[in-house]
Amino acid sequence: MSYSAKTTYYFNNPGPENTRDSAAFAVERAKELGLDKIVVASSGGMTAEIFYEAIKNTGIQLIVVTHVVGFSKPGVWEFPADKAADLESKGVRIIKGTHALSGLERAISRSQKLGGSSRTEAIAEALRRTVAVGLKVAVECTLIAADQGEIPVDSEIIAVGGTATGADTVCVIKPAHTADYFSLQVREIVAMPRNR
Repeated sequence: MSYSAKTTYYFNNPGPENTRDSAAFAVERAKELGLDKIVVASSGGMTAEIFYEAIKNTGIQLIVVTHVVGFSKPGVWEFPADKAADLESKGVRIIKGTHALSGLERAISRSQKLGGSSRTEAIAEALRRTVAVGLKVAVECTLIAADQGEIPVDSEIIAVGGTATGADTVCVIKPAHTADYFSLQVREIVAMPRNR
């Protein structure tokens, strides 16, 4: 028999107060596994800045996945342009792409004429409810980053998501492209909230 023992961190509750610890845990596991990429969700820049401070001088590449333009208001990108410029000047990659686990499907489910949930939204809801909201976010950001060519699909990465704001879920994922979703593997849960 072959196995390995790893530490998993459980936050008492979800939320942004876990962001600094999530960043530390993400860097710790990346170093332990020899991984050089961390993908993190950030809609307003605060989480991205905290993760940048955690990866500084480690040789780890930080890839920030933001909401798409128009997510909250048509034609508007929520991520502050000055924060984006500052982070990019420090080598952080910032990408935006259509939400892989909602996107066009949400237009159908919200439609007065069509309505109803989609299969894609069922996958997203299963991840949210059975494990953690942050896991759904981490998986989705991994799909977006892979589709944008920012991460390889043949090696593991650290992926981080949160519940509403901040970061509270850290995992090790073998990525896949959205069109090949069922090849994606969540290989380790490094941190997550116990209560949701």
